[in-house]
Amino acid sequence: MAPSKRKAEQPPVEATGRVTRSSAKLAAAGLKTAPVIEVPEKKKETKKPKGKKQKKEEVVAEVNGGAPVTDKGTVVEPSRKTIVIEHCKQCNSFKTRANLVKEGLEKRSSGITVILNPEKPRRGCFEIREEGGKKFISLLDMKRPFKPMKDLDMEKVISDIAEEISNT
Repeated sequence: MAPSKRKAEQPPVEATGRVTRSSAKLAAAGLKTAPVIEVPEKKKETKKPKGKKQKKEEVVAEVNGGAPVTDKGTVVEPSRKTIVIEHCKQCNSFKTRANLVKEGLEKRSSGITVILNPEKPRRGCFEIREEGGKKFISLLDMKRPFKPMKDLDMEKVISDIAEEISNT
């Protein structure tokens, strides 16, 4: 390597700390210290505690005519049946099947409200149940590759559930 070329000797800088290029330039310009610029203090943001994520719950509130409404804006009527689909968040195949069942049930019968994961779901779980009542499908503690869930014929499951609900 070639020796580095140095610029003309600069006068020594009167600094108590380390010497930087900017402090050397200030000294060459005849200033002893850098001009002081006031920076406004940032407001401290309150951080959420680390750990478990907060639950995304559907909160039911009384609105207008007394009809309960979930936080997503869907009206829950007392005469309608509510179906709860609890699916694990470990793999996207759970979510895909849960959404397929939800759309299928809502299309087939108008008297049904379908809710996905109102509480924190269990691991390896795919369960379809009537709120406070009968369980239609309950697959618990499944291990990868989730064969029992993947073997289900979703169209048949949807038609069976819709038929059972319309009979009662």
